[in-house]
Amino acid sequence: MQRNPYNKNKQEAFQAAQQGFENAQGLFETIVSDSASYGHQLKHLKNEVNEAYQQIENALEVASETQRAQLERFQQDLKQIVTEVNDFQ
Repeated sequence: MQRNPYNKNKQEAFQAAQQGFENAQGLFETIVSDSASYGHQLKHLKNEVNEAYQQIENALEVASETQRAQLERFQQDLKQIVTEVNDFQ
């Protein structure tokens, strides 16, 4: 029996959000605007960003204060990615 499943869920939610953010960030860094597959890459990036936002929102519901601060930074960084992609198009 687990002593405190709430803390485990909190950590798992944070790790999922962090992984989602890192996936979106990594994909953003590899997109090549003049590539023949740019449109496909952009669609994939949008899906990753949306998934990361959802994971972050879920994690924020159970996050500690330390985790909350990091999750909010992830949100800001994702907003910057969206802004850069929109400016680039």
